[in-house]
Amino acid sequence: MRTILVTGGAGFLGSHLCKLLLEHNGNKVICLDNFFTGKIDNLRDLESNPNFKIVSHDITDPLIGKISEHVDEIYNLACPASPIHYQFDPIETIKSNTVGVVNVLEFARVNGAKILQASTSEIYGDPEVHPQVESYNGNVNTLGPRACYDEGKRVAETLFMDYHRKYNLDIRIVRIFNTYGTNMARDDGRVVSNFIIQALNNKPITIYGDGNQTRSFCYVSDLVEGLYLTMTSGEIMPINLGNPDEFTIKDLAEKVIEITGSSSEIVYRELPIDDPKQRQPDIGRAKTVLNWSPKVNLNDGLKITIPYFDN
Repeated sequence: MRTILVTGGAGFLGSHLCKLLLEHNGNKVICLDNFFTGKIDNLRDLESNPNFKIVSHDITDPLIGKISEHVDEIYNLACPASPIHYQFDPIETIKSNTVGVVNVLEFARVNGAKILQASTSEIYGDPEVHPQVESYNGNVNTLGPRACYDEGKRVAETLFMDYHRKYNLDIRIVRIFNTYGTNMARDDGRVVSNFIIQALNNKPITIYGDGNQTRSFCYVSDLVEGLYLTMTSGEIMPINLGNPDEFTIKDLAEKVIEITGSSSEIVYRELPIDDPKQRQPDIGRAKTVLNWSPKVNLNDGLKITIPYFDN
């Protein structure tokens, strides 16, 4: 039996990952979360499983002594991921990506555990290379309001590589592109959930900028499968995980209106500072190293996600 720790396990991605790991027979899963953005409701289906345990804890405090079990693998997903949440307390956000990451890495080192860092496409900033490949170093404003997350995740990757070089820690790094699906919070603040909530209430759909900026949207089941495959691989260098199908924000708004049958109109507001103009993953390494590519297209994913929000 492998004991697997998922930090941020009550969140959107973490809860789906916990479920996937428990479905693989023989795993014991410990979910660690401070419940800032994670929700216990996301874990209701798992609470009765004897191989599942919930620990309330913030990774900015040491994990050693908090978890008594020996741990074989760690997925570090503990960090607010939407701008509305990570900008709410930017200092706590960057602490989770620095102090918190050191605490998780130290716990991995003591346990001799494999450890995966959930990094982000935001490390590429407002990219000058399109689509984004793992070898691109990015274009990030270190002084902007998004830097607590963007730069925090970049530092987290640095810490992972340094622990690998110094302690030979068995690491994995994934750069996650826009992901959506069930268990997203209503107040998540990301574009898919915003548009769906506005459309279901027949309220104006708010687009920031002219709507021609692009994103690539990956359904959550595809993403967590990619996380699992990355952990089982021997690859320590970063891997992009996302859906390479690229859409404008206006395209997304129109799709949501069509599928919901909403009477919402589209309204435009000023683009926030440092908001990326383009976002599309090159997933060539994921295809080669993991034999992974997403299966769920945007239309089908929205048809699953919209009823979840409607309920």
